[in-house]
Amino acid sequence: MKRREFSLSAAALAAGGLSLPALAQPREGKDFRRLAKPAPSEAPTGKIEVVEFFGYFCPHCNSFEPMLNAWAKKLPADVVFHHVPVNFNAKTVPMQKLYYTLEGLGKLDTLHSQAFRYIHVERKPLQEDAQIFAWANAQGLDMTKFKEMYNSFGVANQVRKATQLQQAYDVEGVPAMGVAGRYYVDGTMAGSMDNVLRIVDQLVAQVRKG
Repeated sequence: MKRREFSLSAAALAAGGLSLPALAQPREGKDFRRLAKPAPSEAPTGKIEVVEFFGYFCPHCNSFEPMLNAWAKKLPADVVFHHVPVNFNAKTVPMQKLYYTLEGLGKLDTLHSQAFRYIHVERKPLQEDAQIFAWANAQGLDMTKFKEMYNSFGVANQVRKATQLQQAYDVEGVPAMGVAGRYYVDGTMAGSMDNVLRIVDQLVAQVRKG
């Protein structure tokens, strides 16, 4: 499979019988990458932005989600964290729109994980508008409001900005993470998603020191 499609997660490594030791000190250019040109950041002054690039289609993003959630709950007050759905081809755009529609409707907390489950546990697709509408209806959502949000200028603008941020970070696979518009790391570079989170913590501390 192409690296462009995803990065190896800790779960994938374990399933393959592989075990990679944690790195003593992350190495720039090897375990993470410094961006040649800073990427946009929407973090308020005094805050550090951390983003996770993901796709509902990605099995490794699905496996990483519980670990990521546990990590995110313990973040310091000066760290602003959010997800960024990626666009690798035309079939991923509806899933980008799904994420921002759920966010706009205030339904991410309850339905974000359900979208992953539908694809990776129930083995059903969410690659087309009609498939997403059928799924949303099955979740009991108000379909008039859902379709209005899904087709809104606001969601289209968020999708555009997400794709631009993905390009600014030069995302090579998902799941991947960006820090403060300066650093990029994914599971292939770090060796595991455990290491990705550890490296992100260290990069955040580095940014905090200025």
